[in-house]
Amino acid sequence: MKKSTPPVHQIELRIVELSELFNSMDPTPFHHRDLDIDAQEFLESWALEFPQGSHFRIIVHIEKMPKEDPAPLVAEAIHNYFQYKVVLLKRNLRVLLQEGRTSLLIGLCFLALCLLGADALAGFSNNTFLRVLKESLLIGGWVAMWRPMQIFLYDWWPMVRRGRIYSNLGRASVHVAPWKD
Repeated sequence: MKKSTPPVHQIELRIVELSELFNSMDPTPFHHRDLDIDAQEFLESWALEFPQGSHFRIIVHIEKMPKEDPAPLVAEAIHNYFQYKVVLLKRNLRVLLQEGRTSLLIGLCFLALCLLGADALAGFSNNTFLRVLKESLLIGGWVAMWRPMQIFLYDWWPMVRRGRIYSNLGRASVHVAPWKD
């Protein structure tokens, strides 16, 4: 069966001058600079609207075009920025999964202790207070499993999706064109 090529989605960004694309507080060389918060959020918000396997074509329209062709600089800056975001996201995912494993170990130990305590109290079914304590131990033990279950069932996969989008933005085809009304 022939594998279909992923769709290419076009994202257009309009700026007055090239400096608006970059974070003015970042002291690093121009092609390694952070993107401006507004530009970065604009690109991300549009990219996240599409399926995670999508490829992107980014067109930056500049009203006041510089004398030199800014296309290589803009392409390198966008690629560097989103590749860096992939590295950060992978690090955050690794930390989250480590937290999940630690939470799971703690939760299982606590659940085991609560189940042992509840079993020890099972013989006192006549005493209302001890029955309430037994049920509280069961509930508390399962509540302790909440965080690891949340991490392993829900928290990691949006990060993986975002990472794939960042990776695709980091490889996007970037073009610069003059802004025409």
